[in-house]
Amino acid sequence: MAVLANRLSALATENAFKLGEDIQRCLDRGLDVIRFNLGAPDFRSAPHLNKIAIGELEAGNSGYCDPAGVASFREAIAAHVRNTREIEMSADRIVVTAGAKPPIGYTFQAYVDPGDEVVYPSPGFPIYESWVTFLGATPVPLQLEEEAGFAFTAEDLARTVTERTKLVIICSPSNPTGGVLEPDELAGIAEVIRTRCHPDVRVYSDEIYEHILFEGAEHHSIASEPGLPERTVIASGHSKGFAMTGWRLGWAALPTVEEASVFKQLNINTISCVPPFLQEGGRAAYEDPRTAVAVNEMVSAFERRRDWVVPALNAIDGIGCQNPKGAFYVFPNVAGICERLGVIAAYEGLATESRARTTPAGMLQMFLLYRYGIATMDRASFGRIGSSGQHFLRLSIANSMEEIQRGVGLLADASVDAEGFARFVDEEGLWA
Repeated sequence: MAVLANRLSALATENAFKLGEDIQRCLDRGLDVIRFNLGAPDFRSAPHLNKIAIGELEAGNSGYCDPAGVASFREAIAAHVRNTREIEMSADRIVVTAGAKPPIGYTFQAYVDPGDEVVYPSPGFPIYESWVTFLGATPVPLQLEEEAGFAFTAEDLARTVTERTKLVIICSPSNPTGGVLEPDELAGIAEVIRTRCHPDVRVYSDEIYEHILFEGAEHHSIASEPGLPERTVIASGHSKGFAMTGWRLGWAALPTVEEASVFKQLNINTISCVPPFLQEGGRAAYEDPRTAVAVNEMVSAFERRRDWVVPALNAIDGIGCQNPKGAFYVFPNVAGICERLGVIAAYEGLATESRARTTPAGMLQMFLLYRYGIATMDRASFGRIGSSGQHFLRLSIANSMEEIQRGVGLLADASVDAEGFARFVDEEGLWA
């Protein structure tokens, strides 16, 4: 008899948080670390929202509440969905969660049985793949190609779905690539789902970056396509678009009241409820016109950073970087750097067990952190299955322009430091 359950071996993690242990080691050594690893805006929640939550707390609104969420907040979310997706939505189909991550797990627990096939984007948010393997479902990564702007087509999806498909995951704008599915692409994808998938197949549409699009683009949801409202779980929240990461406010809009009751039951079994005083602040994020002003200022800052960092990365020999259309990440191809520094050769020289624990981009990631104080994320952190041979890093640009410029300068220095990389591999012994 083992202490821990066997199923835990199938549960992966989110390396953006796990990397914190390595960052702390570097800080303990006196190294200043630029944190490109976490997708956390360097902005803070708007003062008018803070005041509402503080006032609610001081007024004593700090007890238990409806596990599905307080009525006023759910009404505000339903109105937001109706206005932005142009579909019918009622408050009794909304469930408020502690951040936008629980709806992922709730969706898997509610709809997916062992052996069911789950189609998900790769590279994509790592928790998708983690839940697939944890529940014993069959992972079907839909590989997003750099040449296609990290989007996918209806034809790509049609080649992927089968009669065993139970869940299709879509994320637009995308983490980690910043790719965006355009309206014509969504229409084609919806047609595949309508004609090739069983009516009981659900679409999980992760729209957490719905507010962060560039060049005046507007958000489009798969749920707005004909026949898709009754198949789609829409998930979003306040962490990214409203810079309210620590508030832990997320929500799911369900196809039916019955399905919403399942999510409510899962809330009861895990968190009981989200603090009501926070929900009242979250409500104002949708209803107070001052919020839109704050969001626009933040998105404009992200766009300015993108417009600086993409050309700067492309100016480094060995890097090629697409121009993201949304979110606040860049996802440069670093294959040239890996080749020039000897990273790929070093990886191939590792023992079999050591190669299984890392990738060439993962080795480069650690070199940049331990020797240059740049915390990035490697390609395998966003879906390991099928990622072999893909050499990318993700950098969050939710940092100040000063930090971004300093970090890119250090990355340029590191890109030609082959001797430093060789010493790093010998001295650190991270993959021994």
